[in-house]
Amino acid sequence: MGGRTGGRAGAETGGRRRADAERNNAAIITAATELFVRDPDASMTDIARAAGVGRVTLYAHFPSREDVIRAVLRQAIDQSTEVIEGARSTESPPADAFAHLIRTTWPLIGRFGSLYNAARRTLPAEEVRHLHDPPMAHVRELIVQGREAGGFRTDLPVEWLVNAVYALLHAAMEEVSAQRLSQVEAGEALTRTLLDALRAD
Repeated sequence: MGGRTGGRAGAETGGRRRADAERNNAAIITAATELFVRDPDASMTDIARAAGVGRVTLYAHFPSREDVIRAVLRQAIDQSTEVIEGARSTESPPADAFAHLIRTTWPLIGRFGSLYNAARRTLPAEEVRHLHDPPMAHVRELIVQGREAGGFRTDLPVEWLVNAVYALLHAAMEEVSAQRLSQVEAGEALTRTLLDALRAD
């Protein structure tokens, strides 16, 4: 009897510890996201304070600032990918579908300019680009469909056009982060520039 009782108690304790760890992990990522959106130079001390955890707990979950940035960027990209998947339209003409995609996803993507700057300063450029592969795969598919339908240019390689979209997206994010353009202005400029770059003559 005592062994079974002890086993249940141990399982309950282990369950509580896992739940606490998951809550702390989520709190750290949420707090770090908000901090990096405002300040790409936010420190581990800032993150621990904002998350309401001690530095020991923070470092137990994320041994380095790079690990925090990596987790935050991955979550932001996952959220963006979900929005892109929901916003894709296969029934509209290519230009209309692409414009709808950008205008629908930009309110979320546009707020992450400072986060992108933090990642770019901290993580290898190849890693940052690789983390963007899932959402950019949707962009690539839409460009290919537009080319096949005759709406998008075919005189340049697909990957060049995909990389141009990637570069312009992050240029727009930086303009917002630097407060040179409002999010609305940057979103409209981004949409018009991309459509001009992609549209077939």
